[in-house]
Amino acid sequence: MVMLIWGVNFAVTKVGLVQFPPLVMLALRFSIVAAALLPLISPPHHRWREILLLSFTLGALHFALMYNGLAAIDASTAAIAIQLQVPFAAVLAAFYFGDKLGWRRALGLLIAFAGVVVIAGEPRLEGRYGALLMVIGAALVWAISNVQVKKVSELSPWCVSAWMSLFAAPQLVLLSWLTEADQWLALQQANWIGWGAVLYNALAVMLVGYGVWYRLLQRYDMNQAMPITLMVPLIGVASGVLLLGEPFTWSILIGGLLTVGGVGIVVLRRPRLAQRASTRV
Repeated sequence: MVMLIWGVNFAVTKVGLVQFPPLVMLALRFSIVAAALLPLISPPHHRWREILLLSFTLGALHFALMYNGLAAIDASTAAIAIQLQVPFAAVLAAFYFGDKLGWRRALGLLIAFAGVVVIAGEPRLEGRYGALLMVIGAALVWAISNVQVKKVSELSPWCVSAWMSLFAAPQLVLLSWLTEADQWLALQQANWIGWGAVLYNALAVMLVGYGVWYRLLQRYDMNQAMPITLMVPLIGVASGVLLLGEPFTWSILIGGLLTVGGVGIVVLRRPRLAQRASTRV
């Protein structure tokens, strides 16, 4: 159920981005999450600086890159490209924490990157390489944020999510004011489909998805749980094809299999590392 919620969210977010500017949609998402969680969460004592920094990298920068990239490319392409967060996290773990890559995981990294290169050769991406680079940049920023997450590991995930959302929302409002236009008009003209996409992002993906996922990680061994996350890009591609009518080409098939296969090697070789690097739109 959680993988279905996360995978379908690529198509749902794409639909929402038709009605809302990317940063406006993000500000709404984080505002709803903060409003829902803060009454139930204690303050992160002595961790305000770390949470504030995390709200910039993970809350504002990562999602700003992801949503702006997703607004310009297919949901299927974004669902595959964002999986590079796991290889990026493996490289950073080797650099920051002395975690040895090993030849199998190094091979997995190369295969995953090769898959994205195949997808980049898609004719429909011509002129949209900047958007693809934004999604890849979002994957890199997510991996970097894992170093910050490690510094607040003693806090509950709900505490981090709640306070990070509170600090990220005004940053996104400011960025939207500086870089976007017609925000108020978009809010006035959005229909139930657009608002439904925002609520799905905030309530289904964040509260239900992560709530169930964290509970599962407490009950089951990491080796059992993490391989299931490989379903997310597959569902993401399927939702783009079935719900949005995106074309399913040989490049998407081959590139997707290479990327998911490469990420799968990393996940199976080091599930705890992959768990720190797992994310959803």
